[in-house]
Amino acid sequence: MPYLVDCGYGASVQLVAAGVPLNSLRHIFITHHHSDHMLELGPVLYNAWATGLRAPVDVWGPPGVEAMRRSYFEYMKLDIETRIADEGRPDLRKLVTAHEFDKAGVVMQTPDVKVSGALVRHPPVVPAFAYRFDAADRSVVISGDTAYSPELVALAKGADVLVHEVMYLPGLEALLKRVPNAATLREHLLASHTVPEDVGRVASAAGVKTLVLAHLVPGDDPSITDEQWSEGVRRHFAGRIVVGKDLMEID
Repeated sequence: MPYLVDCGYGASVQLVAAGVPLNSLRHIFITHHHSDHMLELGPVLYNAWATGLRAPVDVWGPPGVEAMRRSYFEYMKLDIETRIADEGRPDLRKLVTAHEFDKAGVVMQTPDVKVSGALVRHPPVVPAFAYRFDAADRSVVISGDTAYSPELVALAKGADVLVHEVMYLPGLEALLKRVPNAATLREHLLASHTVPEDVGRVASAAGVKTLVLAHLVPGDDPSITDEQWSEGVRRHFAGRIVVGKDLMEID
């Protein structure tokens, strides 16, 4: 069963490209309320329904996910009700349940997986969560967006895979030269994301086996090499490092 963490722009298209049937989704986890993490929550749910979803879907995340669910379905009300009557589809609004929480702890548990959340540091967005998935054969932690976070170290202890965001400072300066709000954007990025050296410190302190660098900041600069992304990490972490790419599968 697929578990989807966050729904940024293009999530539906990328799931299809990865060979994940949208109508197989049963659990979606939102880390925090920034658009690149939740913009396509509604469309993912709708597209799953359009491709044959008939089973319940649970959406897990910080306060606000229920309002997002409700508002999107109100926005799509005419279309949804037309297709229910005209095409014999089940009512999508009754299939989707939102679960909100604002504290660390176990988020969800089934016979197959336990999902735990930790509060991480991504000001000014509060709360922001990292998630840990513990299954019978492996454990995977996804950092969400965060500055260096001791809480994330604790969550990731002994995990097989840690997927951690990373910000490359030389590339950041190039990015800031291209935008008009450079001063305020710089302040936000430095306060709420993690430089490679600190990513390495988190992975080392947690004792993870594989570290996957993801949510690369900046993510639109092809001149930054995999070695540049990982060089600072290696100063503190001796384990396996993977620079994440779209549609990559990690064994």
